[in-house]
Amino acid sequence: MPEMEIWITGIGLVSAAGEGRAAHLAALAGATPAPVDTDSHAPFPLHPAPALELDRQIPKKGDQRQMEPWQRLGTYAAGLALDDAGARALVGDMDLIVAAGGGERDLPLDESVLAALAGLPPAEAATQLNALLAGGLRPTLFLAQLSNLLAGNISIVHGVTGASRTFMGEEQAGADAVRIAAARLAEGRGQAALVGGAFVAARWDLMVLYHSAGLLRQGGFAPVFAREDAPGAIPGTLGAFLVLENADSARARGARGLARIMGVACEQARRDGTDGSAAAAARALARLALPDGPLTVLSGATGVAGPLTAERDFLAGLGRDITLRAAGSRLGWGVEASFPASLALGALMLVEGVLPPSLEETETPLAAPPTDLLVTGFGAWRGEALAHLQAIPAGDQP
Repeated sequence: MPEMEIWITGIGLVSAAGEGRAAHLAALAGATPAPVDTDSHAPFPLHPAPALELDRQIPKKGDQRQMEPWQRLGTYAAGLALDDAGARALVGDMDLIVAAGGGERDLPLDESVLAALAGLPPAEAATQLNALLAGGLRPTLFLAQLSNLLAGNISIVHGVTGASRTFMGEEQAGADAVRIAAARLAEGRGQAALVGGAFVAARWDLMVLYHSAGLLRQGGFAPVFAREDAPGAIPGTLGAFLVLENADSARARGARGLARIMGVACEQARRDGTDGSAAAAARALARLALPDGPLTVLSGATGVAGPLTAERDFLAGLGRDITLRAAGSRLGWGVEASFPASLALGALMLVEGVLPPSLEETETPLAAPPTDLLVTGFGAWRGEALAHLQAIPAGDQP
């Protein structure tokens, strides 16, 4: 039996640029990035969260109070996607696939532990760390850190009660969530899926973690392909969910498709010199069926030096005339939410015929709206992913 055609029929996107389609169409069409906060977590810049009226998507105050910020953000974005697709009637059978991080931390405890250990020699610090954690951690903190609570909250608030899965693993989790959702639908296992993730940038615990791995930019904003002075990612608060639907289902209910998902391919390189990211991306590309000729690429580059070089090498190795745009220059680095957010931006480019202006010299002008788009994801630590999106001709729409 031939595989079913899969459409993106709804997007729920929240970023520093705002919420929903209109705000992100404006962000795509504008010549400046989303708002940047260079003060609150200096020396690390970030793209902050917009102000949200949570009652619009999470009407019960009790539900809002028991969620962590990233869960509220994801639940809100998921509701936006359902409304954008007009798919509330489908939620009883809709699959739910979420890409999640490890929950949030008890920051006052973290700060007290770091202060206590700051002047101790390593051996004594290790012993003291165990004692401090044993006496300071509250049991309920571990419940709040369960990654599948976002999926649970989406199910409770929005009634999405089909099969549910939660993936962890930085950017790769977001890419694999989309890949598996699309594959299940293409095989006829369900008619619709809600897929995505959420990330809150303004968190000191994550800043410390990512800075220790050398992943963050310090200083002011620069587009991702113009950070030679200080390579690194600029975190951005992102809530990004997509409604994926088989085309027959969408046509039957009169829903307009935003873009056709032609394929999603994921790889994972060791990045130790023997199996680089560029080679991994080339293997992923071999599983897609891109048309010949010039190619428009919506890059998920983070700004971290190694993956950035790998993506340049991969694109140069294609031997094509490539027009590049970087999602991260417009929205920031949203870790698990990055790949779904890039797909949302790509779908908007295709359905609305947007020609995003250049933000730096690597982004050469677009001569015409693309009909095919290659979306890339090169994780800051690990994980390579590609997706082929295609515009849906007017004659194929309901």
